[in-house]
Amino acid sequence: MKTFEKNDNEFMCRVCGKSVPTLIYSSRDHCNKCLCSVHIDINPGDRANTCLGTLIPVEVNINNNKGYVITYKCNKCGKFHNNKTAEDDNFKTLLKVMNRTYNIEDYKI
Repeated sequence: MKTFEKNDNEFMCRVCGKSVPTLIYSSRDHCNKCLCSVHIDINPGDRANTCLGTLIPVEVNINNNKGYVITYKCNKCGKFHNNKTAEDDNFKTLLKVMNRTYNIEDYKI
């Protein structure tokens, strides 16, 4: 069964309003400014989840194979989701999540 479907579209972040460009080398699934995402996938890229809650970054870990990995918590259903960071993610925002000083209110439009 295929678990990854490339789906790399530009989108407007629903939290901070930034126009988020395509990633090109993989599928973009979170804002590179505020790091938030939408709970839209069941399997990466499938866009099959009907939850559509906002995925808020709650933790960043370092994985030897994947680099930085963001853990998200959905503000609607409460499920957790992990995703690798992108090369152009805002490093200061990543540090805020790592240091537990991230506040989504700082990014809302």
